[in-house]
Amino acid sequence: MYVCLCNAISDKTIREAVRRYQPKSIQHLRKIVPVGQQCGKCIRAAREIMDEELLLLTEYQEIA
Repeated sequence: MYVCLCNAISDKTIREAVRRYQPKSIQHLRKIVPVGQQCGKCIRAAREIMDEELLLLTEYQEIA
């Protein structure tokens, strides 16, 4: 699903970036993936996806 239509960024792209770089803030994510640089309507969805992935990463680290 496309999250950022302006830059054609999908949720898959955001999830992969979060898994790989583990950004601590939406500003850090925006340096990695160009979301929210035009109209900004995608910021909320991108933040939710980032938070979901970071939560999953912490759960996986606790199991290992």
